[in-house]
Amino acid sequence: MGGANHDSSGTSAIREGHQFDVDALAAWMAANVEDFQSPLQVEQFKGGQSNPTFKLITPNRNYVLRKKPPGAVLKGAHAIDREARVLQALGKTEFPVPRVYGFCTDDHVIGTWFYVMEMVEGRVFWDATFPSVSNAERPAYFDAMNKTLAYLHQLNPKDIGLEDFGKPGNFFQRQIARWSKQYLEDVEAGRDDNMDKVIEWLNGRIPEGDEISIVHGDFRCDNMIFHPTEPRVIAVLDWELSTLGNPLSDFCYHTTMYHMPPDIVAGLANADIAALNIPSEKEYIAAYCRRTGRDGIPNYAFYMVFNFFRLAAIFHGIKGRALRGTASSAQAQERAKKFPELARIAWTLALES
Repeated sequence: MGGANHDSSGTSAIREGHQFDVDALAAWMAANVEDFQSPLQVEQFKGGQSNPTFKLITPNRNYVLRKKPPGAVLKGAHAIDREARVLQALGKTEFPVPRVYGFCTDDHVIGTWFYVMEMVEGRVFWDATFPSVSNAERPAYFDAMNKTLAYLHQLNPKDIGLEDFGKPGNFFQRQIARWSKQYLEDVEAGRDDNMDKVIEWLNGRIPEGDEISIVHGDFRCDNMIFHPTEPRVIAVLDWELSTLGNPLSDFCYHTTMYHMPPDIVAGLANADIAALNIPSEKEYIAAYCRRTGRDGIPNYAFYMVFNFFRLAAIFHGIKGRALRGTASSAQAQERAKKFPELARIAWTLALES
């Protein structure tokens, strides 16, 4: 899965502290996964910041296993059950997600809850400039992402049994309160002046109105698998932050790529997008608005600051976990170092607005 040169791509042996009973997993799969054939061999994906992710290799086919991390976890975090549920619900639509083969809530099998899904073979772009794609083709890849997210936001949660997948109303109040609380309570990870100012700024500017749709929460190019040769999204991954929420917030998280330094997560900051034939932020917003029947996005700056704040809070949490030794990824230390920069970008965007 993913580009050969990226430190999150590919697999390795199961990392220290992440081992589990492979025989117990094989027995569970034999009982719960149709067509399962042993022997079972397990490798760990290098990515998967929050929930450890494993490649399951069998003679018949390969699968992917996602589980909660070992050790004590924050309340509400690492919600593997929600991830499995949204994938199963979206599997009934035309939306591109991997098939879920089984979900296990018995801690006795491998020590934590987990689910097993299809291993989708295709391309993951870790770099938002899509460097391996020709200039002529690049707009089609951006359009494929835009179209996929617009489709998600137009699904009716009730039609696929997700009407209770999130609390209705006050999305931003609840989100700002949730991430502020997590930030303030994680004393070991420390405080940041920009972050404190951003929290105050956001609380004073929450937009009116409550639009609700299924939101992915982490929609960016490296969380999707593209067709091996075509500009087409064939699977969207990493649904851990999905809920019922504001579709514009979700879309604007995606467009943070235009302001995101590429050393933090896949971003286009400092890229010459005109030379690369990448649609401008304005054009990209217009395409989404066209698809979703909107006349522009009022409060765009608020959504942008909110999303940088939320990502900063997530990285602050990774910093805390790295300090406590419970972070699940080899890149956790690197992520932790980027927290102040995200807080700084959030505050800069707030001042510019």
